[in-house]
Amino acid sequence: MKQPLLDIQHVEIGYQAKTVVHDITLQVSPGEILGIVGESGSGKSTFIKSIIGLLGRDGIVTNGSISYKGMDLLHQKEKQLRKLRGAEMGMIFQNTAASLCPVRTIEKQLYEMVLAHESVSHAKIKKRALDLFDKMNLKDGERILKSYPFELSGGMNQRVGIMMAMILKPNLLLADEPTSSLDVTIQAQVVREMMKMRDLFGTAIIIVTHNIGLVKFMADRIAVMYQGRLVEYGTKEEIFSNPQDPYTKKLIHSVLCINRG
Repeated sequence: MKQPLLDIQHVEIGYQAKTVVHDITLQVSPGEILGIVGESGSGKSTFIKSIIGLLGRDGIVTNGSISYKGMDLLHQKEKQLRKLRGAEMGMIFQNTAASLCPVRTIEKQLYEMVLAHESVSHAKIKKRALDLFDKMNLKDGERILKSYPFELSGGMNQRVGIMMAMILKPNLLLADEPTSSLDVTIQAQVVREMMKMRDLFGTAIIIVTHNIGLVKFMADRIAVMYQGRLVEYGTKEEIFSNPQDPYTKKLIHSVLCINRG
């Protein structure tokens, strides 16, 4: 049997001795899109941050294992995790603008990020960024790179987040509520751009959202979380055609449809 890209077994996560995520087991294959859906406070954002080691000082994985390409992530030193972040595992945050430095241009922050992983010229980094913007149908890449985050709209900053997460062609992209602060039209555009990156580079994606309509549009497999627990997990077809848990049934009744285009 082919080894999964990401293998998560019986993970529990605690904050200040209180368990907030209970016994999560799931796998992600290369090129697969997994949608993790649940209401606010269900533990889905905490769970995704545990994969990349961003739980913060008070958070800790208290049980289970998280393996990436067979590598035990929970027992890696911070130096090794920094090497993996960006190069192997990219991250798109709920509010990209808040995760960027407000007093430095997008271009300068991009150079610093890429040069932490590769020895490459500024010109080559810029060309890669402009090529990615072009693939996202953004023709004013030069202006975007010269801008500060506060000069860009929320939707444009999320596109910057996708570009920066994908420029090193990671094998795994983690997206934590990447469209929740955007209006519906921009949500659809950003989601299509993420899926296009998957198609171009074969990147596996885990997207966390409270909107099951997004995962219906995007995902190959769906994990439903409720009160820190995984209440349903299966293919998109299984979840939508034969949901087992009452909470899943409730979510499906509120589906927002996004048409491909």
